[in-house]
Amino acid sequence: QVQLVESGGGLVQPGGFLRLSCGASGSIFSFNPMGWYRQAPGKQRELVATITLGSTNYAESVKGRFTISRDNAKKTVYLQMNSLKPEDTAVYYCWANSGRISWGQGTQVTVSS
Repeated sequence: QVQLVESGGGLVQPGGFLRLSCGASGSIFSFNPMGWYRQAPGKQRELVATITLGSTNYAESVKGRFTISRDNAKKTVYLQMNSLKPEDTAVYYCWANSGRISWGQGTQVTVSS
């Protein structure tokens, strides 16, 4: 069983930056994937980024702007978001697959001038 707790969301202007954090508790290991999804109003939840054993994957829309990282000792995954666009506005959810899928409660990111 894995529990996920997210933090770091907020309101930023276009071109700004934000860092999200997600702390995990329970039986999660470096070979278990972790990552971030997001859901904008009226849209399906979509994959943003994943990381496992140092290997990363990104949605095409965030490549070059977002960076996912992970501290396995702290069981924490991060999402550094730079050059934010209004289209990035969404609720961001932490995700993990330890054999069972786990979701965080979500944190709101709003990009607006």
